[in-house]
Amino acid sequence: MSRSERDAAVETVVRRPGFDVGVSDGVPIDVDVIEPTLDRHLAHCRGTVARAAAARPVSWASLMRPQAEAHNALNLFWSPVSHLNAVMNTEALREVHKRCLSKLSAYWTELGQNEALHAATLALSESEAFESLTVAERREVENDLRDFELGGVALDAAGKTRFGEIAQALSRLTTEFSDAVLDATNAWEKLVDDVASLDGLPSSAIAAARQRAEAKGRDGWLLNLEFPVYHAVMTFANDRALREELYTAFVTRASDRGPHARRWDNASRIEEILRLRAAKAELLGRSSYAQLSMARKMVDSPDQVIAFLDDLAERAVPRARAEFDELRAFAAETAPDIDEVAAWDVLWLSDRLRKREHDLSDEDLKPYFPATRAIPGLFAVCGRLFGLDIARDESVEVYHPDVAYYTIRDATGELRGAFYLDPYAREHKRGGAWMDVCASRQRFDDVVQLPIAWLVCNLTPPLEGPDAEPQPALLTHQEVTTLFHEFGHGLHHMLTRVDTAGVSGISGVEWDAVELPSQFLENWCWERESLDLIAGHVDTGEPLPDDLLERLRGARHFQSAMQLVRQLEFSLFDMRLHLDSTPDDAADVQGTLDAVRGRVAVVPAPGFNRFQNGFSHIFAGGYAAGYFSYKWAEVLSADAFARFEEEGIFNADTGRDFMESVLEVGGSRDAMISFVEFRGREPSIEPLLRQSGLLDVEDDAAW
Repeated sequence: MSRSERDAAVETVVRRPGFDVGVSDGVPIDVDVIEPTLDRHLAHCRGTVARAAAARPVSWASLMRPQAEAHNALNLFWSPVSHLNAVMNTEALREVHKRCLSKLSAYWTELGQNEALHAATLALSESEAFESLTVAERREVENDLRDFELGGVALDAAGKTRFGEIAQALSRLTTEFSDAVLDATNAWEKLVDDVASLDGLPSSAIAAARQRAEAKGRDGWLLNLEFPVYHAVMTFANDRALREELYTAFVTRASDRGPHARRWDNASRIEEILRLRAAKAELLGRSSYAQLSMARKMVDSPDQVIAFLDDLAERAVPRARAEFDELRAFAAETAPDIDEVAAWDVLWLSDRLRKREHDLSDEDLKPYFPATRAIPGLFAVCGRLFGLDIARDESVEVYHPDVAYYTIRDATGELRGAFYLDPYAREHKRGGAWMDVCASRQRFDDVVQLPIAWLVCNLTPPLEGPDAEPQPALLTHQEVTTLFHEFGHGLHHMLTRVDTAGVSGISGVEWDAVELPSQFLENWCWERESLDLIAGHVDTGEPLPDDLLERLRGARHFQSAMQLVRQLEFSLFDMRLHLDSTPDDAADVQGTLDAVRGRVAVVPAPGFNRFQNGFSHIFAGGYAAGYFSYKWAEVLSADAFARFEEEGIFNADTGRDFMESVLEVGGSRDAMISFVEFRGREPSIEPLLRQSGLLDVEDDAAW
């Protein structure tokens, strides 16, 4: 295919899910046309599936290709709708999105239980033609057969009906959970009428609070629960009562406590989600939802996960306790008004302690990480690593002024994919950071549809200058790391060479290996050679000074054990909930969390803390019984980066090997095979322990 043909293919994809179908209710899409359009797509999909299942003889062309074409058209329509619901949420869009989710859930359940389709897929897998398929095509057929089993195809009529009811209820409950968190976040704000209350906050945070108030026609300084605002107050505000107030509002969102107690309480939703997941597992003959979740992961059993987390806990908890004792001693020495260190004191004290021990604070670094340097710097790093050319295309319509659209070409000039980057926090945008699929790479006859990604962060937004022109957003080093993390996911999706949609990019990748490329790319936020591309002073452009870099790297392990046990808390809580819940009785959510905290946490959580009510990763996302994946994949990512440490962080041959062994193959083979091909052996835990500051000389480095 010529370059012009490839460009035309990706351009077609860009326009088909575009934002030019009308504007209503504040979003660049006509809300009224969404549901009837979905109905037409679903009717087409059902007809296509029926014909494909009945076609004989069974072949890839008769069975798999028609489904891929119909489902691709469905995704190209639905992906922008789902995305806009997350990043430009409105009441009207939310309501139609909820109705459509119910219809989509019913369709996918029906598809997974279609006995004729299952029989045709099984027949293809047992045919002589199967061996002539590509590796990726065979993998997709095998995955489909697994998913039929997980979709309840073998259940009797009553079981299938119950399975469908569970799927519908879970779709509704997880959406309601996410909506409640967003509503609770948007509902809280605090107008400060005396700037003295904001003492300690950086001038940029104070100016942003002022502009926030002015934008709503109010005098004073307006605070809210968007993460950049919350983090700035918790880290820098000298007013302890203000820190406590924001902390309380943040950790009680969508709960029975706090300033909006019981208004959006997610507690009953959590319990019902856990019961329904356990019921689904029971229908499929699994002992727990945790056991069921292992079907799509590298690990074999929950016991293996628990053993992995326990091993990390044994290494990290003593060190974390020592770090917290050091923080308490520092408080006793420097903050006599703090009798006992509370959760809302930890970030504030830690910033001051890090300043004393390493002469480093986030505010020292932010002038060197303007978004106008960090984002192009990210692209430059990937250019050197993988031979990529990433360029903005302003001819493509976007849905918000913050958003930009980019294309990716490789070293030969071949167009490989594209992405929408939505970097900054704003109202009516879901919190957190993520990559999602807009379009997947797949081949249709002689045309390859290229992949497109949604890349979303909630970084500190830019301020307006004196002339009302926006100034560059100044990012923390952690925000830059988050940007790199999500772009790693994006590269995994966009650089795939697999032409079969079900296993191209991140599709079909074991869930506990999905974080490998994202965590891997974070490492370039710490190296001088790459930081020279990422960092430059906002006023002078000067690179990050050597002494500041040394302080940054010296502080890399600062409270690393405290950070690790926090992740272990999330992972163990998630796993225990999904191990212990039954169809009749959800696990004791607060009791489980308290027990896990008693074992691994070092920062005391106040009784009103309802962290679980906002834990969207496991109650509204894809990480249920899988939050451990972050640490599991970190073993892989740290060890993968160790090869670059050995051979050069911009070694072109090593970068090409990683791209070809991991990024390009997507889910077309086991993630362990891809890792071993790149590393030459199975992974070692030693690099992760070294990165976390937990490696002692007597440690056994074997995984």
